[in-house]
Amino acid sequence: MSNSLPEPENEPQSELAAELAQERFVFTPPIDIYESEEGMVLHADLPGVSSDTLELQVQDNKLTLFGRVKTPVPEEAQLLHKEYEVGSFLRSFILSDQVDYDNISASMNHGVLKVVLPKAQRGEARRIPIATN
Repeated sequence: MSNSLPEPENEPQSELAAELAQERFVFTPPIDIYESEEGMVLHADLPGVSSDTLELQVQDNKLTLFGRVKTPVPEEAQLLHKEYEVGSFLRSFILSDQVDYDNISASMNHGVLKVVLPKAQRGEARRIPIATN
């Protein structure tokens, strides 16, 4: 696991990634990962995050999720107590070669991001003929 920002020269930068690179404070949201029949499943608690402030990328064998949580407090209100993180977040994970990268899926439901990392299908063993000279 790594919590570093994507490198500009190694990964294509979106507008959101470029903005995050300029910020100093980045928090890490809580994430659970478990294995099921679907493959590996990642759940990230992201209250206050919308799909337009969230990005999920896979490059090489690295899964990165980053985005921004906007404050739900109106500008004219005075905050009395705060427990939810507000600002930019980033999490990165190195994936094994057992993940089927082409079929990774993600969905968001009530502030919880679910990412399914299906297992890659392994081919059956086959006999390789040996040529003689």
